[in-house]
Amino acid sequence: MKKKFFGTDGIRGKVGKSPMTADFVMKLGWAAGRVLAKQGRGKAVIGKDTRISGYMYESALEAGLSAAGIDCLLTGPMPTPGIAYLTRTMNAQLGIVISASHNPYYDNGIKFFSHEGTKLSDEVEQAIEAELEHEMVTVESSQLGKARRIKDAPGRYIEHCKATSPFFMDLSGLRIILDCANGAAYQIAPSVFKELGAEVTAIGVEPDGLNINKNVGSTYPETLQTAVLQHRADLGIALDGDADRVLMIDHKGELVDGDELLFIIAMARKQYSDNQDSGVVGTLMSNLGMEVALKNAGLDFVRADVGDRYVMEELNNKGWAIGGESSGHIICLDRTTTGDGTVSALQVLSAIIASGKTLHELKNGMQKYPQHMINIRIKEKVDPFSSDVVSLAVKDAEQRLADEGRVLLRASGTEPLIRVMVEGSDKQQVLDEVEKLAEVVKQVFS
Repeated sequence: MKKKFFGTDGIRGKVGKSPMTADFVMKLGWAAGRVLAKQGRGKAVIGKDTRISGYMYESALEAGLSAAGIDCLLTGPMPTPGIAYLTRTMNAQLGIVISASHNPYYDNGIKFFSHEGTKLSDEVEQAIEAELEHEMVTVESSQLGKARRIKDAPGRYIEHCKATSPFFMDLSGLRIILDCANGAAYQIAPSVFKELGAEVTAIGVEPDGLNINKNVGSTYPETLQTAVLQHRADLGIALDGDADRVLMIDHKGELVDGDELLFIIAMARKQYSDNQDSGVVGTLMSNLGMEVALKNAGLDFVRADVGDRYVMEELNNKGWAIGGESSGHIICLDRTTTGDGTVSALQVLSAIIASGKTLHELKNGMQKYPQHMINIRIKEKVDPFSSDVVSLAVKDAEQRLADEGRVLLRASGTEPLIRVMVEGSDKQQVLDEVEKLAEVVKQVFS
């Protein structure tokens, strides 16, 4: 059954516009609470990033859950993976994050986690949507849910992050520029790396409710690149607004994206870990160069649909631990239950310490194929292959690329966009093909 509200990562939209209105979010909390109540469970952890609208949605969720008889544990600003961790370790039945991740401040969203710290199943999301169709009814006053704040939530999560690194890891002498995107990790991530011994210069740690992701963070790595070179740092770490993604900058100021970070983590597991997987999960967007490098190293590689939930599904199907996306959303199931920017960065740092090599040297273990993507904004979400004209243009491009590249067209799961991506061994051919194909898509759907 097709879902009306839930996308690939919860519900997201512009603040004040459907579905991200205060009244809808209150009813969403109530609907989620009703689903929990049917299972005889009654405690939810609620966290948020630093958007000004988070105050409004936090109160709305609290009201809706209370009306359904569900208790609320409020953390305040907390990375998305931190809520996944706290939900699991505090024996809550539901985790809720108020965040639109890497989007601007005027967007917001709601993400859910199960009691195991994983994204909700399609069945549970459909059950919540079914409850939304009913009139909101409040439980008896004696059954209303209560709310309290978890004062030690940041400290709990900081210790968890540190515990995912090897006990022997000492970051003393390592100079790091840390960009927290004026987002959820602004108080937490600096403490993690400092307490492990690193010399940390933090930027993007002055949120005002309106500046989340603004010219900082993983969606704007240029700020971090400049800072790394200016401070002559060993490397830079860039998180996004809710800190479930990470990109890094090497000492030369070069960007190290999610594919390269995933490759570094996978190779470190192969070389230094007793628990070795036979493969890695990427997505349809993962660079062909990573696939080639992993296979040359004797590791299998499979592609899932774009979205961390699909990477997770494939990891579970294969029984593997490591997977991720080019955007820097990396999952290390041997360390945590969901994508975690801070934890992933620690895995890369442990590879640097163990190997004695720089980040620049480690990333050069794989050679990226030229890849270019153009986002075409459309009026409403649509399947790009619903047009015969577009389908034919894709086939023609694939024939011209032959075995030296690939073409990918996909609709964004969170925005009214069609992403046109071409990858191949010849950079100029890649640019020519993506521009031709983007023009066809624009003429058909814009």
